[in-house]
Amino acid sequence: MEALYLLIPLSVLVVFIALWVYFKASDSGQFDDLVGPGLRVLQDDDTSPDEPRS
Repeated sequence: MEALYLLIPLSVLVVFIALWVYFKASDSGQFDDLVGPGLRVLQDDDTSPDEPRS
């Protein structure tokens, strides 16, 4: 029973920290463009890193 006096406040603290991290990432624009990076992988780029792009 004494363990619950420690575990319940600790779990509430962990939930608040997780929510804070999520909303901080959301406010900084972390989730703004979810489609663009996936489509950039599919674009065909045949140039090697040594040759300049024209």
